[in-house]
Amino acid sequence: MNFTVKTILYGILVWLVPFIIAIPFYSPEGTLLVDVHFFKTVMIITGGAIGAILLIRLFSEISDRYVRNGWIIGAIWLIINWILDLGILLPLNGMDISTYVGEIGLRYLMILIMSVMAGYIAENATNKT
Repeated sequence: MNFTVKTILYGILVWLVPFIIAIPFYSPEGTLLVDVHFFKTVMIITGGAIGAILLIRLFSEISDRYVRNGWIIGAIWLIINWILDLGILLPLNGMDISTYVGEIGLRYLMILIMSVMAGYIAENATNKT
């Protein structure tokens, strides 16, 4: 599979897996069934874990320019997650954009940070060998 297509599909998975895991935490009426802090913790851990696993898979296919690729992957995943939230999550929960940015949207910057840091780690590991 083409690296760009794989990057986009993985970006969708980074959003989709936590979304699917979140479903049982809500009643059919849309009410959160558990403590909000517990729920947010589960979402952050799930998103971080799936993101790390998929970054490992992508970086195993890269042979140079790791930091640059980290920026590209992170930016693509960040944009994908924001677009999917704006198109699906916000209409489902009725959250306004400013509340979304403060409570959820800014947290997605971790995607970019993790991806760039993976690039730096790969770059440094490559330069030491």
